[in-house]
Amino acid sequence: MNTGQVDKAVLEAAAPGEPVELELASGFPAADRDEWLKLVDQVLVKSGRISADAPLGTAFEKLTRTTLDGIAVRPLYTAEDVAELPPAGAPGVRPFVRGTGGPRAWDVRQRHVGTDPEKVREAVLADLECGVSSIWLAVRHGGVEPAALPAALDGVLLDAAPVVLDPGDSPAPDAIAAAEAFLDLAARRDVASADLLGHLGLDPIGRAARTGEPADLRAAVDLAARVAAEYPKLIALAVDGLPVHTAGGSDAQELGYVLSAGVAYLRALTEAGVGIDRAAQVLELRLAATVEQFPTIAKLRAARRLWARVLEASGAAETTISPLHAVSSPIALTRRDPYVNLLRGTIAAFAAGVGGADAVTVYPFDAAIGQSTPFSRRIARNTQTLLVEESHVARVVDPAGGSWYVESLTDALADAAWAVFQELEAAGGVADALAKGLVAEKVAEVREQRERAVATRKAPITGVSEFPDLFEKPVEREPNPVLPERTALPVYRPAAPYEAYRDRSDAVLAETGARPKAFLATLGPIAAHTARATFARNLLQAGGIEPVDAGATETADEVVAAFREAGTPVAVLCGTDELYAERGAETAAALRAAGATTILLAGKAAVDGVDETFAVGGDALATIATVWSALEASR
Repeated sequence: MNTGQVDKAVLEAAAPGEPVELELASGFPAADRDEWLKLVDQVLVKSGRISADAPLGTAFEKLTRTTLDGIAVRPLYTAEDVAELPPAGAPGVRPFVRGTGGPRAWDVRQRHVGTDPEKVREAVLADLECGVSSIWLAVRHGGVEPAALPAALDGVLLDAAPVVLDPGDSPAPDAIAAAEAFLDLAARRDVASADLLGHLGLDPIGRAARTGEPADLRAAVDLAARVAAEYPKLIALAVDGLPVHTAGGSDAQELGYVLSAGVAYLRALTEAGVGIDRAAQVLELRLAATVEQFPTIAKLRAARRLWARVLEASGAAETTISPLHAVSSPIALTRRDPYVNLLRGTIAAFAAGVGGADAVTVYPFDAAIGQSTPFSRRIARNTQTLLVEESHVARVVDPAGGSWYVESLTDALADAAWAVFQELEAAGGVADALAKGLVAEKVAEVREQRERAVATRKAPITGVSEFPDLFEKPVEREPNPVLPERTALPVYRPAAPYEAYRDRSDAVLAETGARPKAFLATLGPIAAHTARATFARNLLQAGGIEPVDAGATETADEVVAAFREAGTPVAVLCGTDELYAERGAETAAALRAAGATTILLAGKAAVDGVDETFAVGGDALATIATVWSALEASR
């Protein structure tokens, strides 16, 4: 009797007469795809989004969206969608889509910035004592000086706690000096070269992407070759996709850039005499983990598949793969309502863990404001600890594996990224593509799409462009070190335009004792104007403008009386289309006579006397700019 027969016999003995296999849907008639499509069509017919005589499946097309990489994301996936996909393989073997091994906790890597070595040391030791397994330490620009590494790392066991250096935009000699200082520190502490852990963080291509200066690989590759020969547990080079991500690039652009940069490093290392397998081991890939959890999961899975293909083509062994470091998106952090960043970090960490990252960094929730506090760093590390130790995310191999959506998205993203990689290689490699401006040009095209989505609030930012709290108590921190402005791939923060208006509002409040205001000319009873008044209020507050509404009104005179008390030249009509047709023009004329210089209308109705209209899907930032211009013109 085989194992399956034994299991079946045991089940039948334990529950005689009960089915061996539980079939949850056995009591329901079988449903096919057309029936599902028909039901979805009916929902959108009722909502008025499609007509009753629309062809079958029209709703399916309506609900399908396209990503920045041109990938169609459908509302339903079935086994048919993955039937022709290449096999994901098994964990620990090529193509590594399902991970690089069995279930294991990922490396909880905390980032540290600051120029005071004593303060950095205290923070580093506190993190290591409380669950962090490695340290990502800024050196030079925004970080400690190489000469201060002994003080900053005093008490850190370099053969037990990996230290990852981040020289940032430091010139090549400074980055090499920091790496040499670290190696010298290990030697002076008698740490055997065979036992030294960590990462020198050298990335001349990444520096070129950020600064626009030519990428000089020679010194970094020479040191990496030395590391390959003398330090078996040490990583030398970072293949960092964050410059593309933080400039607003797409997932496929980030992946394609990483592939091309990684290939450039592999070529240089093998030309320096390093074997391909060892060359792969002194590299670490770094990708952003965003609040879009499924694309992040797919991106990490696709990254391993693509990099495995590169290594296979390079002649590497079947078990060779480079480690993967996932970092919660720094540009997703907001300065306003920063506690929402806790949710952003949690989603990013979850997606990174499910996607199979070998190391994960979660930025503290206040990192966009200034120097992080012990409390915010504790929350950042505990976010990962909870996922690993209590949610047991790391105990399952490839948790998203087998999901038709994730498998399909992984494949589509891999194809899109490979196309980007081929384009960069055809341009002479990533270094030449950066020098020619090709990377910046392509990323700028995607960034423009992101900017449009943020302006229209198609990509909402909770606490900033949506549900802002104009009267929130600000979170104050010591300022971060001032870093050189990027000239090649600039940093793009989606929340920045809205936060700039909020800063202007704070300045007006400090100067005058009151925030800039706009009057909501609410027409009719509360039930009639609440929807559009709420919409207008949300939009205005996102721009730092305090809304003052008239409440329930029956006549234009009542609206005007409330307007005069508001003390603002800007009025916004809020009501139903019926009330706009009935009282809109009269009310607008009365407001104009009472001193309103700018009159807007919430909705799309055409009303005489109104300067502009705004509605869902419109350019919120443009509307905010109009209001600010009117307010400043009246000062």
